[in-house]
Amino acid sequence: MFAAFIKMLKIKELRAKLLFTAGIIIIVRFAANITCPGVSPAALKEYVETLSTAGGSNQLMQMLDIFSGGALQNFAVATLGIMPYITASIIVQLLTPVIPSLEKLQREGDAGRQKISQYTRYLTLAVCAVQGAMAAMAMIDPSRLHMPAPTVPLVVGNHAMFIVMTVIVLTCATMVLTWLGEQITERGIGNGVSLIITINIIARLPHAIKMLIDMAISGQSGSNSFSLVKLLILLLIFVVVTAATIMLSQGMRRVPIQMVRKSVGSQIHGGTTYMPLKVNFAGVMPIIFASALLQIPPIAVGFLPYNKFTTFFARLFEYNSFSYMAIYGLMILAFSYFWVANQFNPIQISENLKKEGAYIPGIRPGSPTAEFLDHSMSRITFAGAIFLMALAIFPMVLSTNFGVPPLVAQFFGGTSLLIMVGVVLDTLTQLESHLTMRNYDGFLKNGRLRGRRGGMAG
Repeated sequence: MFAAFIKMLKIKELRAKLLFTAGIIIIVRFAANITCPGVSPAALKEYVETLSTAGGSNQLMQMLDIFSGGALQNFAVATLGIMPYITASIIVQLLTPVIPSLEKLQREGDAGRQKISQYTRYLTLAVCAVQGAMAAMAMIDPSRLHMPAPTVPLVVGNHAMFIVMTVIVLTCATMVLTWLGEQITERGIGNGVSLIITINIIARLPHAIKMLIDMAISGQSGSNSFSLVKLLILLLIFVVVTAATIMLSQGMRRVPIQMVRKSVGSQIHGGTTYMPLKVNFAGVMPIIFASALLQIPPIAVGFLPYNKFTTFFARLFEYNSFSYMAIYGLMILAFSYFWVANQFNPIQISENLKKEGAYIPGIRPGSPTAEFLDHSMSRITFAGAIFLMALAIFPMVLSTNFGVPPLVAQFFGGTSLLIMVGVVLDTLTQLESHLTMRNYDGFLKNGRLRGRRGGMAG
């Protein structure tokens, strides 16, 4: 494996892609450490240090801080990160089957997808404006998010001007980060947007490791005792959960496809091949969709007047509560099927197989093949979605019932681990393809790395 990394640097094109990607990553990390104008860095640092890690709102803030790579606790220019773009993408994806004009654009190929991408960027501006204003008002008065009031004001100067300036700065930063992500996809290595999220998550990993070491030395985790044995058990759990995540990302059912034998020159093409049906076809998207949408209610309720309804609503979406976990799990299940319904077209696949003279043994071509693929994919998706739900909820259970700090627990499953595993596998797959194209050995001598999405007939 290490020899493969050395060989990558020998390939001029690949070396240029890696350096380009690394340069953008450095820019992204700089943006996560530059505090927004109008905020007192000293007061903000003091306030962050005094925050308790036990409260539900603070746990939610820590989860959001992981996605921003620490930008949230610095209230940096990259505080919103690229989550507004992901939220806008979710909304557009949900509206596409409902609005005929969007559905028509989706069927028009690359031109239509570019138009939808343009609409997504416009919607991202609106989402940034709303989230930026809410973030600015929360900095002025943190009690809006049910958090303790700071002893020293965090914002200096005129509050109205601060809100306007913050919305502009955060919106511009999000759009620049989104553009940088697209540049990585086009000119670098890996999926840019996913890679930026992954880098932000990994940036919080050293802090989580330090917390684990401090807990092991002090023997305390909040109000609970923490021994070296518990640390070893946590490390074992991390290995098991990581292995299970890789299995989920790589797992598939191979459907046999019989191809009609054809002679092309002196070569004969055809025979038996396989169509991979991924267990987790949607990858990390359902968990990102659910996480992004569940960020909105707890934050929005803080800006509403207190009454019986808002109190009930706040408790319903209180982070780590049973109701939050239940809603989170159901949304992951729903988004898993939604993604498959939008991206996996059994009718189109069956038609393509029929045109190519291919068929599934024991299944008639045409509608029976489409029904078989639809039924098989539905059952596989259900198993994958249940596994995905368990993986997403496990860090909350670990934090709530075993006293593990939320920042540490996030690396034992959920969005953080799944994104890291999925993106690393995808990136390694791209790197391996570059190596094998130039007759170099890949990262594995036996077998091949597979991305989160397998090949599909048609």
